[in-house]
Amino acid sequence: QLKLVNPSQYRFEHLVTQMKWRLQEGRGEAVYQIGVEDNGLLVGLSEEEMRASLKTLRRMAEKVGADITVLREREVDYDSDIPRKITEVLVRKVPDNQQFLDLRVAVLGNVDSGKSTLLGVLTQGELDNGRGRARLNLFRHLHEIQSGRTSSISFEILGFNSKGEVVNYSDSRTAEEICESSSKMITFIDLAGHHKYLKTTIFGLTSYCPDFAMLVVSANTGIAGTTREHLGLAMALKVPFFIVISKVDLCSKATVERTVKQLERILKQPGCNKLPLLVNSDDDAVTAAQQFAQSPNITPIFTLSSVSGENLDLLKVFLNILPPLTNSKEQEELMQQLTEFQVDEIYTVPEVGTVVGGTLSSGICREGENLVVGPTDDGKFLRLKVCSIQRNRSACRVLRAGQAATLALGPFDRSLLRKGMVMVSPEMNPTICSVFEAEIVLLFHATTFRKGFQVTVHVGNVRQTAIVEKIHGKDKLRTGEKAVVCFRFIKHPEYLKIGAKLLFREGVTKGIGHVTDLQAITTKENGLEESLGPGHLSF
Repeated sequence: QLKLVNPSQYRFEHLVTQMKWRLQEGRGEAVYQIGVEDNGLLVGLSEEEMRASLKTLRRMAEKVGADITVLREREVDYDSDIPRKITEVLVRKVPDNQQFLDLRVAVLGNVDSGKSTLLGVLTQGELDNGRGRARLNLFRHLHEIQSGRTSSISFEILGFNSKGEVVNYSDSRTAEEICESSSKMITFIDLAGHHKYLKTTIFGLTSYCPDFAMLVVSANTGIAGTTREHLGLAMALKVPFFIVISKVDLCSKATVERTVKQLERILKQPGCNKLPLLVNSDDDAVTAAQQFAQSPNITPIFTLSSVSGENLDLLKVFLNILPPLTNSKEQEELMQQLTEFQVDEIYTVPEVGTVVGGTLSSGICREGENLVVGPTDDGKFLRLKVCSIQRNRSACRVLRAGQAATLALGPFDRSLLRKGMVMVSPEMNPTICSVFEAEIVLLFHATTFRKGFQVTVHVGNVRQTAIVEKIHGKDKLRTGEKAVVCFRFIKHPEYLKIGAKLLFREGVTKGIGHVTDLQAITTKENGLEESLGPGHLSF
């Protein structure tokens, strides 16, 4: 917008409608640049015009129920004696009916690079003491506290209110309070860095569908261990990532610069083709967030310390402005499809019964809805009823596509469930298969990859060992070769979709690809009705 000085009533209404539409497009967020012409010419406004324009913008925001924060101001050289400025303003709508923006960020990096500590500092609001105090609240098991290594996937939340201020545990006691006062939530998925927990890390990346990944590299060790592997995983799954260099308080400027150079070199390699962008000021952070969402080739790099708190604010500014990847139109299209919920975790909660956690990949799920879950070991689907839904630890009536949540299933028998199942609406008639074909690229293999080879296949939340039945057009594969391969699951059939991304591994063997064809077993033959005998109905 160029200027918004004392608009007429009609023009004001028009501007408000435009703002409503922009907020809807950006799922509750929009960035306005004031003092810029429609063709992008930086004209700038004088002090008075700017004040009047911001006042109008504030009035517009009040009208649609949003808040505004000034992100940055810049003076421009325009042919005039009075100084002229342009201003960028973030408009964020206060969520009605708990519809906050939710971004999922997976945290990757080598063991001991400071992932959990960084999350502890961000979400608890207290700096670390250099001996691991900040990460204690993130660990889920006793052995993690003793060894200081994350072995499971834990979730941490960081909120931003509509004014762009951080909401974390320093001023809210519970997760419910954070959810209530935030209009944007960032869920960090803390993954394990150690090589022996690689399967957990892959599971976290494939099944929790993160929007972004944050690769943490420690300044004093540089790129070591699983860093390259994690970088490769993020690229194979096409998750846009940004990089955080931690522990800069431990080493000299030269060491930090060396690590930055090392990273820049790797990012510019032909396989990566990324454009590194080092963030040194608030201005950079704002630019990085906007550019990062528009073009996936840009990789922002932050250098910070969880102990001294140096540059932590830049990361917060970046996370605050980071827009969601999908626009509202794509989400609405997903919501109109039939319900499909991926089961990632299963718990038994006292007095609640069986609870499953996961992501709703399409459709809408309401409390009290009847769904079917499967496939079981013999390929059947069982009926169940959703008793209640919780999202980010607070109750929620309706779950929309793309959101993660936990569903309580009441007295349903837990032993019938496993990770990798799906809950779908009964009319969907889901396709399940034991044999499927995929177009794969073999990334690394010690010898030749041939028929009869066993690998662990990850497709979304499905994780199972499969045997190579046939390689089309070749009898064996070597590193770097591409082929269409036919796999067969060893234990039980799974629910797969054509086009789904696939990762497989076995020891040092690794490969990526996508599912191209399924040999479906129809559920009608397997008798949905028979499996719903008197013993299975759990309403």
